[in-house]
Formats: sequence, C-alpha cells, structure tokens
Amino acid sequence: MPAIRKASSYSKKRVRPFTRKSKTAQKGYIKAVPFSKIVKFEMGNSKAYREGKHPYVVRLISEEKVQIRDNSLEACRMYVNKMLDKNALGQYYLAIKIYPHHILRENKTAAGAGADRLSSGMKHSYGVTVGRAAIVNAGKEIFFISCENEKAARTARGALSDIKSKLPCSSRIIFEKVL
Repeated sequence: MPAIRKASSYSKKRVRPFTRKSKTAQKGYIKAVPFSKIVKFEMGNSKAYREGKHPYVVRLISEEKVQIRDNSLEACRMYVNKMLDKNALGQYYLAIKIYPHHILRENKTAAGAGADRLSSGMKHSYGVTVGRAAIVNAGKEIFFISCENEKAARTARGALSDIKSKLPCSSRIIFEKVL
C-alpha cells in the first residue's frame, strides 16, 4: 500500500467537492470511489441516550472551514472509544456528526532519473482517487458524546482534548449539563 500524502496538501485549500458518482460508468466522472475508512459512526449505549438518561454532553466543534480526511476521523474515533471503554464502559454514547463525501484526487508524477516518460505533466491532470474527506464549516459539530455521570463526561472531555492535535483545524470543546 503506498504512503498517503500529508494532510496539509488537502486540509486548508479552497475546494471544489468531487462527489458525483453516476450509476452508469460512462456518465460518471469518478470511476472508482474508495470506501470510507470510518467503521462506525455511533458507539456506546444508544438506548440510554434515546431514553434521556445521559445528563452530560461533550461536543467538539470546528472553528474554521476545513477538510478532514476519513483516516484522521477514524484515528480520533478509535482513540476516544478506547479511552471511554477503559474508563467509563457502558456509560456513554459517541457519535461522529460529519460524513466524508468529498473524494480526494492526486495527480501522481514519477520523479527520479530516467522516469520522464511515465509522467505526463498536466496532460492528464485530473488525477486518480486516493481517499475521502469531509468538508466542515466553521461552527459545525464533529464529535458528540453524552455521558451518564460527571466522571465519564470528564474522561470524554480529556479524550477530546487529546485528539485535537489529530485534526487539521482549530476546535473547541463544549461541556454542558443538559438535564
């Protein structure tokens, strides 16, 4: 599996979303769409959350418009879920509130001695699909966690503050008691 590009080559650019995938292959601009790396969008005790038994809510909110790749979201989800499972098993509900619809492209060029015939410059510059990303506006909620008690909510807040470095945007954490 080839190495992926660094996030700064995608994250804070002005973007035109590539999301059109046609049902017929001839009409589609995007021939092969990579699967999303996010395994689950909702984890934890969703039944208790729906019944209103979670008085504490912790949210991670983006403060700027940015693209967040799906592998970054999956790494954040895995870390937060692991911390909550270790410290507050069955006392939380975690949801990812954004979905990576945007399809990332890369115009691969061969670099090195004697490789000039492989690279075509801007002749075929549309590129191949390499991943997915979510376009997040300023003020949009990224992660939502509800908890049964204050100890679990503090664990959730700590986990969200730990994952802020994995995201390509500045963000803030909102901690509140709902009930």
